[in-house]
Amino acid sequence: MRRSIALTLTALVLAAAAGAGVAAYRWARGQSSSLPEVSAYSVGHTTRVGPYFYCSVVDLNDCSRAQSEGAVRVNDREPVQLSVPRAISDAPWRLLKVYEDERNTTTTMFRPGSHLAVTIPTTDAQRGRVVGVVVQLMTLVRDQNDEVFDLPHAEWSVRLTRG
Repeated sequence: MRRSIALTLTALVLAAAAGAGVAAYRWARGQSSSLPEVSAYSVGHTTRVGPYFYCSVVDLNDCSRAQSEGAVRVNDREPVQLSVPRAISDAPWRLLKVYEDERNTTTTMFRPGSHLAVTIPTTDAQRGRVVGVVVQLMTLVRDQNDEVFDLPHAEWSVRLTRG
């Protein structure tokens, strides 16, 4: 009788271990396939947003186009704290600050590993109010004329709202 109890307990322990292993594998697999998110914080409000689009670096026609756009409430005195995960910061990335007059949009490039966060003033004396920020992951492409230039293969968008 003791032997049958021991065998039953052993079978239950093995089944539980196998189930935990399968669950851990599925969880880990699901985590690695999720797309990176950026976060923006200002005046006590935080938003996390996935990519507006995310394309394969090798094939810019192979894209996930969720068209997600975050929004964070701001005022004219407090800055926005923008944070990016290592999946973005370990690559060359670009920050666009979009102003009320889109012609005043500014672009800043960041080298791989240089920044996980950026502080962004919500107003500029010459350009006016910032109404949005865009994070882009860049890749080099060659056109039919053999010209090489950079294009975004992924983009995250956060709208700044007042009120």
